[in-house]
Amino acid sequence: MNIILSKLKEVFFSVLPITILVILLNFTISPIETSLIIKFLIGTVFVVVGLTIFLLGVDIGITPLGDLTGISLAKTNKIWIVLVAGLILGFFISIAEPGLMVLASQVNLVTNGNISSNSILMVVSIGLALMLSVGFLRIFYNVPLYKVLMILYLIVLGIAIFSSSEFLGIAFDSSGSTTGILAVPFILSLSTGISKLKKDSKASEKDSFGLVAIASTGAIISVLLLGIFKNNEKFASGLEFGSVSKTSIFESYINIIIAHLKESFFAILPVLIILLILQKISFNLKKREFRKLLTGFTFAFIGLFIFLLGVNAGFMDVGISIGNTLALKDNKIYIIGIGFIMGVVTILAEPAVYVLTHQIEDVTSGYVNRKAVLFPLAVGVGLAVALSTVRILVSEVQLWYYLLPGYLICICLMFITPKLFVGIAFDAGGVATGPMTATFILSFIQGAANAFEGADVLVDGFGMIAMVALMPILTLEILGIIFLIISNKRSEENKDE
Repeated sequence: MNIILSKLKEVFFSVLPITILVILLNFTISPIETSLIIKFLIGTVFVVVGLTIFLLGVDIGITPLGDLTGISLAKTNKIWIVLVAGLILGFFISIAEPGLMVLASQVNLVTNGNISSNSILMVVSIGLALMLSVGFLRIFYNVPLYKVLMILYLIVLGIAIFSSSEFLGIAFDSSGSTTGILAVPFILSLSTGISKLKKDSKASEKDSFGLVAIASTGAIISVLLLGIFKNNEKFASGLEFGSVSKTSIFESYINIIIAHLKESFFAILPVLIILLILQKISFNLKKREFRKLLTGFTFAFIGLFIFLLGVNAGFMDVGISIGNTLALKDNKIYIIGIGFIMGVVTILAEPAVYVLTHQIEDVTSGYVNRKAVLFPLAVGVGLAVALSTVRILVSEVQLWYYLLPGYLICICLMFITPKLFVGIAFDAGGVATGPMTATFILSFIQGAANAFEGADVLVDGFGMIAMVALMPILTLEILGIIFLIISNKRSEENKDE
């Protein structure tokens, strides 16, 4: 019971700031239809309950599966088995990631089905699975993380030159969306097992970070390649906002129940099949332990279904509505300011960010205070969302104007940032892009892009998640350099004494 209450509290306080902000906007500068605000409030309850049950299922069933799989793979002592297992597990875990499912459905909606949600799910999952295997090889052969990341991001920037602008935002958004509340704990639990295969039998501290960062580049590369493949195709884009709001509150939820039941079932089914196969050939768990894992999978399925139902039946529609309304106002400072506030409150309420900041404080023995990390992170993410709105308002500003210099600076900083901080920084990009970013703020940006004259919702409506993922990398690399300066200064003072 304590675990359930803890998860409920965690999710509730991550959703609460957005809910309060929506209510305040409704009574001030962005009035919302009564039926739509009711759907939003119902959807919010569904999102809180769904995420709570889903996270409980991840803790009880899916993360332990990752732990058991990692241990079993280590026992085989064969790297090729580990790589094949990484490919299979990485693929199916990515497909079941809620953030990626939401993004894929938004791409499908915005392109009127020309880029289907299934194609995004498949391409991203293949890319993540391949790079997960690359990450395993890096740990096994002790290749420095900064070298691997430098090569991968130079490849990303090189491919991006030849990809269409429509796919640039989708590609980088896919990276942030796929490393979410399901994939990250599972990948980390797998990495614990793979580190035991190392010939020195002792995983270094640096190897506890960076695997998520390497895996996420696979999503970017695969979608950019898809963009090159579809380069000659023209996509009609637009959001038909209002079609959902015109239906009754009851109909909004009933109409999509069957679709999301199937979606949730087929997302969890492959991972469940993997559990059944491994139980037969490797795990041999006792009935009680096996039943506990099955219970976890049941919770994950139910939670995912309720979450998707809440998100798609009203929660995201309000984001689109607010974006539409603010984009049409004469004073554009409103939309930039609200975007900044959304970024700040979202990151401050993100539970994974608190875990990350405590982790940094522990690793640096208190030299880098968690509050000193949290404040610049919040401001950075707020700026990321605000800059995404600027792209909508100023057509000349393109996404690569931000991403190209941003990632080049990140690559250059890797050479002077303490190597431990490099892994933490790149992993933190996935931490910042939580469920609220991938759902509500994404729909807010797309609503604004859809309403503002001269903006293209397919080009300008994506890329916000990419911006949010970039800011923590820059922030933490700079903090790593500050930590290095402070620690060197203290070492000199101790020598003098």
